[in-house]
Parts: sequence; C-alpha cells; structure tokens
Amino acid sequence: MELLRKRLLHLSPIARDLDSVTTIDARQEVDPAEVGMLQGDVDAIWDAVAKLYRCGVHPGISVSIRRRGKVLLSRAIGHARGNGPDDDGAEDQVLMRTDTPVCLYSTSKGITALLMHMLAEEGLINVMDPVAFYAPEFARNGKDNITIHQILSHRGGIPGLPPQTPLETLWDEDKTWELLCDAQPIITDGSKLAYHAITGGFVLERVVRQVTGDNINAYIDRKIRQPMGMKYFTYGIEREHLGELAPTYATGPRPGPLLRKFLQRALGTGDVTTLESLCNDPRFQDAIIPAGNLVGTADETSKFFQMMLNGGKWGRRRICASATIARAVLEFGSRSVDQTLFIPMRYSAGLMLGDAPFGVWGPESSQAFGHLGLVNKFAWADPERELSASLLTTGLPILSHHVLPMVNVMRTIANRTPRLDNPVPFALSMA
Repeated sequence: MELLRKRLLHLSPIARDLDSVTTIDARQEVDPAEVGMLQGDVDAIWDAVAKLYRCGVHPGISVSIRRRGKVLLSRAIGHARGNGPDDDGAEDQVLMRTDTPVCLYSTSKGITALLMHMLAEEGLINVMDPVAFYAPEFARNGKDNITIHQILSHRGGIPGLPPQTPLETLWDEDKTWELLCDAQPIITDGSKLAYHAITGGFVLERVVRQVTGDNINAYIDRKIRQPMGMKYFTYGIEREHLGELAPTYATGPRPGPLLRKFLQRALGTGDVTTLESLCNDPRFQDAIIPAGNLVGTADETSKFFQMMLNGGKWGRRRICASATIARAVLEFGSRSVDQTLFIPMRYSAGLMLGDAPFGVWGPESSQAFGHLGLVNKFAWADPERELSASLLTTGLPILSHHVLPMVNVMRTIANRTPRLDNPVPFALSMA
C-alpha cells in the first residue's frame, strides 16, 4: 500500500500526529474577537487546511490570514524538505515554518503588475502606451501597437514562447526577449483573452529596465521590499538564502494526454517531472522571471495584499497612492473564457478577480483580487471581508483528489469571515 501511495499516486507520507508537524506563530496571532470573529471560525479554517494536508499532495503548507490589518492566523503544517514522495531519508526532514520562503510562481504576476502601476504613478510610463514606445525592437512582426495594458490584462497576443523553445531559455533574459521581439502575435487589438503564463513578465521587465536604468529586482527592493521590512520578496532568491527555500514536489497522479496538452500550451511542458526539475534548478531560482519566480513567505505575501487593501499604505509608510491601487484592481473587459486556461475569468490589468456566486477566491467574492501560482498557491485580498490572505504549498498536483479539499479551504475562509453590509465598490473607494 505504501509503495502504491508513493510510486503510483506520488503522495508524501502524512504524520499521524499533526501537532508534531504544525507550527503556530502565537506571537502574531491575535484573539479572533479583536477582528470580529470567533475562535470556532479560526478552528474551522485550520481544520480545512489540515484536511488538505492529509491528502498527501502537499508536503508543506503555510498560511497567513489578516483581518482588519491584524494577523488572524499564521501557521504551517508538514515539511519544507525531506518528506517528498521520492525522498529516501538521505536528506534530513525540515519542518515547514511560517517564515519558510516559497517560490510564488504565477502569484508573482500580481506583484509585478502593481510595480507597473507604480511606475505609471511616478510618470515614468503610461500603461496605455505601446510597449514599443519604450522598447522599439518589440514592434517587429506587427507588434507596434500592443500596449503595456494589454500585456498586463493577458490580451497582448503572445501567450507563449515559440514551440520547441528549450525551458532553459527562461534564465537567459536577453535570449527570451529576442524570441518575444521576433514572435508573431495571435492578435494585436487586445480582443482575445489568453493567459500569458511566462511571456508577459519578460516584456514588463524590459520596460522597467528601459525607464529606470535597472532591473526589476532593484525596483521592487526600493519600492516594496525595504519599505515593508521583508526578508525575501525578490525575483529568484539571494544565494545566501538558497538553502532556506522550500523545494517544489511533483505530486499526485501523472496527467493524462489531454491534460499534458493543456499544460504544454500554458506552461511550455506537459511533463510535471520536467516542471519539478525546472522549478528546483538553481539557475531558475537565481534568475529574474517576473511572471513566475518571486520568492516570499506566506506572511510577506499577505502583507503585500494587506497593503493594497490599505489603499497603498503600510504602517506609517505610503507605498503607493490609493488611486494606483484603484487602477490596478479595476476590472478590464468582462467575464470571458480564457483561450489559454479554457475557463471563464475576470481580470484587471494584472490581477485575477473574484466572482459570484463562486469565484477563484471563494463564494460571493466579486470584489476580491489576487493571483494563483501553479494552481496550488493562493494570495488575495477581499475588501468585503476586510481580509488579506496567502496559502502557499510545496506540491505540484494538477488534477487529483486534493481539488475538493482545496476548494473547501477557500469556501471555509470566505464563509467564516463576515462580510460588510452594503460595501462601497473597492476601486471607487480608492479613487
């Protein structure tokens, strides 16, 4: 049975005593009554997270939930390393902690998007300008009118790199940029919604370089990381912290032909073991991939979305203007079937928006905004619930028995967090 569990289903061993693999940051967690909730609400949320862990697809999970700006829940369960499906005991087991850094993958897009809106606030760009206005070489093959806004909202017409592009190209920024400049767009007028899994980040990073004279890591360090007192929160991870980064594990049953084709279309490979190797490659972890390799803790990530919920303020610091937040979360277009993901989605210029009766951020979440990362990482803010949250995981299951427990986590958080009566639309309140 254990062989079946590990080799066929690719599941991690689950501790019998969950308390032995649970970390609670009691110094941060407040009495739920301080934020208008009950201890039973917190217990129900954590029980849902524990049930997700018991699925065996995530060796480690860390969670940070803030309400009304205070930490309601800051916990981790499982192992950061040494307890994957194929681990043989040669590596020491290291517990997952609330301060364990994790690669956020596509959750990075939400952070990158706000950086672009902050550049606009500084007057360095106009997001409605063509990319070619700042990087003329991008105009090749009819891309002269594709705007920064179209790139942000996944309507830029270059959802993927050319077929057969080696994945190793991702850590060669200049080569990737040349491929994107030479690319033939599928559309140029922004009429088709097609998720840009990797490509958009490289385009945006090039714009940052052109207008600031430095890379995007320098910009995020100056504008967000240092002002908000974050240890990590960089694209890639600094070499001195590499040993602290939780690896990614390809867990769950291997995808079938149709799902592999979908993954190939969205991510450039349909093989999850190849994806696992890529994610754990030091060259990937050392590169700057603005759409896919920002590194942070659960606490840092929920802090970021709390700052957005605060209208651009963190403590006494003004990170950006409230109007910048409003522009970042304002819905662009309408609910449409994403031509890459093949599901109905709502987007702003850079963020995934919630929906009703049920959306990616749980039930009745029309005002919520955030971003997923490789389907298994969640980071968002919900103005109606006065909530910012992150759920970071180390597994890479695609379609498995964990789906319903994962949905249940989102449902439980939403249902256990009271909604405001007659809230003002968030974007309008920030404008």
